[in-house]
Amino acid sequence: MQSVGPGAVEIRIHEPNELRVIYVMKFEHAVYVLHAFEKKTQKTPQKDLNIARAAYAEIKKHEAKNG
Repeated sequence: MQSVGPGAVEIRIHEPNELRVIYVMKFEHAVYVLHAFEKKTQKTPQKDLNIARAAYAEIKKHEAKNG
């Protein structure tokens, strides 16, 4: 999911509803889950992308500060 940030990946779960988990493992110390949500349309809602992007930005700040 380059639209969220470098290294962001989406897991798709198809049962019983469409679920998504966006995570990033680009950082050395941890795998971060950026956002998890139920998807009800074909296109990922902008609101959910914005939540993932904001989480990604916070993680980048945290990693830069704490390395």
